[in-house]
Amino acid sequence: MIRFLQALLTGVFFTFIYDFFIFLGIFQNYIKKYEIDLYYNILFADHQSLFLYALSSLIIGALSIYLDNIKASAIIISSLFILSLLPLIPAVGESVAKMMLMQENATLHVGKYVYGGDIYYNGRKEIYFFDKELNKMLKFKKEDIKDETYK
Repeated sequence: MIRFLQALLTGVFFTFIYDFFIFLGIFQNYIKKYEIDLYYNILFADHQSLFLYALSSLIIGALSIYLDNIKASAIIISSLFILSLLPLIPAVGESVAKMMLMQENATLHVGKYVYGGDIYYNGRKEIYFFDKELNKMLKFKKEDIKDETYK
């Protein structure tokens, strides 16, 4: 029982470190780049999948505690750490963020206007939208948008 608890806590610890660097890369290379008004904590909390976090914690904890080969365990944990640092590279961080956060070719109905472009971030209260026709980043309050899809 103690070994299982050690595996669980070790997995939670390592997974938290990995996630921290992944979201830091997204924050630095996407959120700041496109001047989206958002705190790191909100980004981390809103886009953290609890199922994936728990599954990753269990797997990483089991590999680190139950694997008898210490070299193999160290190689796996350090490889995952290096992979979690990749989003700190601007091109990688931006592409990871675009896969997670961006919705391409969206149409928004705001008031009597229709906007066509890409949603860069769909937040709690606001949507950051790049209008291709205006070639400009726009910020809309969700309460002003008529489409139920984006609320």
